[in-house]
Amino acid sequence: MPKLKTGDLAPSMVLPSIDGTTFDMSLMKGKRVIFTFFRFSSCPFCNIRIDRLMKRWEEFPEGTVMVGVFDAKIEELTRRLGKRNIPFTIVADETYEHFENNGVSKSFAKFMWGAIRSPLTFMQATLKGYVPMTFSISKMSTIPVDILIGEDGKVVEAHYCKDTVDHIPIDRMISFAKGN
Repeated sequence: MPKLKTGDLAPSMVLPSIDGTTFDMSLMKGKRVIFTFFRFSSCPFCNIRIDRLMKRWEEFPEGTVMVGVFDAKIEELTRRLGKRNIPFTIVADETYEHFENNGVSKSFAKFMWGAIRSPLTFMQATLKGYVPMTFSISKMSTIPVDILIGEDGKVVEAHYCKDTVDHIPIDRMISFAKGN
C-alpha cells in the first residue's frame, strides 16, 4: 500500500489496547495524535524508545494522545508491556493489516544497519532486559513509522524511518503536542 503523506486522512483503525480498552482513531478528531508503528513486543529498540518517551513524558502537555501499535497478539503485548505503567496507549495489530495498509515496509538491510549504527542503544536495551524474543526475520525487518496527526484528522507529518532506530526526535513530538 502507499505511504501516508502530509494532508492524508489519518488511518482508520480500531485496535485492542493493553489497558483493556479499545483504541478507535475516529474518536480522535479534535485532538493532536502522535502515532507510531513499532515492531514486535520484545523489540529492544522499540522498548528503549518507549523508555525515552516515558522519561520525558512530563514535558508533554496534559491530555497528549500518543499511540504505539505493535505487530503482536494483545495477550503477548499485555504480558510484555502491561506492567510498565506506560503513560500512553499501546495497541496490538494482531493481523498486521494496519501496517500493510499504511505503507510500513520491511527491510533486513535497514534492520541490520540500525543495529550496526546503534551499538550503545542495543547494549542499553540488553542491559535493561529487552532481548528480542523472536527469530522471525519478517518481524525483525519491520521498519517503524512515526505519524503526527492534526486536530482535523489529517496527517501533518509521516516519518517513514530509515532504519530501526530512526524516529521523529522527541523534542519535535513535544513541540507538536503543544500546538507548534
